[in-house]
Amino acid sequence: MPIKKNLLSNEWQAFWLAIGFLTRIPMLVRIDYSQKLMNQCSMYFPLAGLLLGTLYAGLFGLLSLAWGPPVSVLLVLCFHLFITGAFHEDGLADSVDALGGGYTVEKRLEIMKDSRIGTYGTVALVMALGLKAALLMDAQSIWLALLLTPAISRLTPLLIMGFLPYVSDRDTSKSKPVAEGFSRNRLLVSCVFTALVALVFSLWLPGLWLAALIAVITVALLWGWYLQRQLGGYTGDALGASVVLCELVLLLGL
Repeated sequence: MPIKKNLLSNEWQAFWLAIGFLTRIPMLVRIDYSQKLMNQCSMYFPLAGLLLGTLYAGLFGLLSLAWGPPVSVLLVLCFHLFITGAFHEDGLADSVDALGGGYTVEKRLEIMKDSRIGTYGTVALVMALGLKAALLMDAQSIWLALLLTPAISRLTPLLIMGFLPYVSDRDTSKSKPVAEGFSRNRLLVSCVFTALVALVFSLWLPGLWLAALIAVITVALLWGWYLQRQLGGYTGDALGASVVLCELVLLLGL
């Protein structure tokens, strides 16, 4: 019985650690921080995404009482950038700057660690946010798209983590404790959870499961292949970029 209780407590802490890692939402439980717990928390990324999606869909419903879809969608995106600290968008900008401006692996990694944003990153960020807003407004069901894309897209970095090496040697990297020692058994749990979410909501949004499958697999394979070729593996910024890319491909499918 104590073993089961400790296991449940550990998983509960891992869930809240995932929330704290991906968002600015305060962690409401005491965390016994460890490297192992950081490794374990990544399993809950899709669930954390579903929590975010619930907030986005609920906020969109409230805003729609006063404004039309364009204004409501843009305000939800502003809330998204605030509640996540633009975590994944920052990764996209840094990744595009590095991959566009570096001619060697060492130079790309050096650029990726630079906190300043360049032309490539700025253009990528503006285009990604603009395209995301346009695709949301064009979606068959905006609130369902807001609800589901954060959960489904956060499976993609887990697949990349499961099959590529981590190449950044920066000890202060926020993603390093999560990336090192990632368990494929826990990856399988995340895959099953995400698949169930897609299948259940396909009852209201036919074709969702197929769009989700195509988006996750396509981005994981193509982005993962490109990272392997350009960097020899992945970095934390590259994982963040994969979330944004998967969201866009999924919204295109929807």
